Amino acid sequence: MLKTLYTRLALGLFLLLLLVALLYGFISFYSLKQYNASVNQEIHRNLARNLVADRNLVSGGELDKSAMEELFALYMTINPSIEIYLLDLDGTIQSYSADPAKIKRNRVSLEPIMTLLSDPGQYPVLGDDPRSHERQKVFSVTPVPSMAEPEGYLYVVLRGEEYDAAETMARGGQLVALSAWALLVSLVVVMIAGLLVFRLLTGRLTRLTRLVEDFEAGDMSQHPEQTWRSQRPAVKDEIDYLGVTFDNMAQRIASQIEQLREKDAQRRQLVAQVSHDLRTPLASMQGYLEILKLRRDRLSREEQERFLQIALLEGYRLSQLVDELFELAALEAREKQPDPECFPLAELVHDVVQKHMPRADEQSIVLSVGGNPDIPRAFADLAMTERVLDNLIGNAIAYTPENGRVSVRFEAANGRPGVSVRDSGPGIAVADLPHIFEPFYRGEAGGDRRHAGLGLAIARRIMTLQGGAIGAENNADGGAVFSISLPAADARNGADRE
Repeated sequence: MLKTLYTRLALGLFLLLLLVALLYGFISFYSLKQYNASVNQEIHRNLARNLVADRNLVSGGELDKSAMEELFALYMTINPSIEIYLLDLDGTIQSYSADPAKIKRNRVSLEPIMTLLSDPGQYPVLGDDPRSHERQKVFSVTPVPSMAEPEGYLYVVLRGEEYDAAETMARGGQLVALSAWALLVSLVVVMIAGLLVFRLLTGRLTRLTRLVEDFEAGDMSQHPEQTWRSQRPAVKDEIDYLGVTFDNMAQRIASQIEQLREKDAQRRQLVAQVSHDLRTPLASMQGYLEILKLRRDRLSREEQERFLQIALLEGYRLSQLVDELFELAALEAREKQPDPECFPLAELVHDVVQKHMPRADEQSIVLSVGGNPDIPRAFADLAMTERVLDNLIGNAIAYTPENGRVSVRFEAANGRPGVSVRDSGPGIAVADLPHIFEPFYRGEAGGDRRHAGLGLAIARRIMTLQGGAIGAENNADGGAVFSISLPAADARNGADRE
């Protein structure tokens, strides 16, 4: 029941209001009591002196005992709320108007009497109540028979026992009921108002909680249809900021889950493709070696040499594939990072072309270099760039038919050095172009050839790590064109200086 924020806030408000009501009641009761005492003492400040003067308690400079007794009897009848005491100079009670059986003190303290006589405007001043050992009450006092020659004090307790009884009865009856009703109505009104305010304040939190629950209960890979931003376009406070943050988080989670699914699908496809590509040379090696073992006596020396050569070539192919797998894995995990330096790209291209020239001559392919060699110096990893050029030129030679041409040209675009490799082969199928750099992607090339392996995937990863770019397209005259661009050394140095 107390799990919701609204319920907890409502309970907290109720307890807070109850505490405030109790504290207010205590303070009000105490303040009202002090106020009544002050008013009562102020009104009756001269009561004792007036009693002495009006009732002729002093005759011939002496206190008239008989007049005093008449005064006691009179006020016991007409005003039972006051009690009159005659004190000596030590505060000892000489006579009184109260019931003798209820008198608990023989004397009262003179300190509050002296305080009130010295400063009549100071109130409330509380004096001892002869009916109690602990209770104090407001009083009126005057020296008798005179201020000049006091022989004692006329001590009048203004709120006597009869007053206390009447006050207790009133407080226990109508006053208590009225106070209780007032307190109850106040609590109910404030509670209702507080609950309405809390409902307004927590309503948005409830909607945000519902959005989170719907997102959690549904497929988190799907972007939520209802978002906080669609309900409240403007960010006005912390709750709105929390809602917008949840929207952004939900979108990121959905995108990340979608990417994970794509990565998982790619991983499954890659495992299947790797298994196929590793199985093919292994099966070929195993087949030729088994033939050699079983039919060695019936095979000529030339056949044995040919079978061994085929098995050895399949082993080289398998070794190259495994090396490419490790190289791509290291690049994807960023274990292999480029070490960029400034170098002339034209010289590197000439060196790579010379390396592939013998293979091109064997296949009667014309391998040429053209373009303007005065391109900006490159800022990249020399060995990695050479690895990319080896792959592009090697693929171009592999897919170019006999007596064909492979052209390597220097290019510069937007101040960045670049190289393009054109071949006169069958080109790339239009459907394959978007996927040509994916690992182990297999697509038709001219209808009878396939692009497979990891070379182009490694090339793209290398160019990405170096801040370069790589692309592929079909030449209008036939064949494929692969191009790369690298960061320029001058631009990089300028950025470093900034």
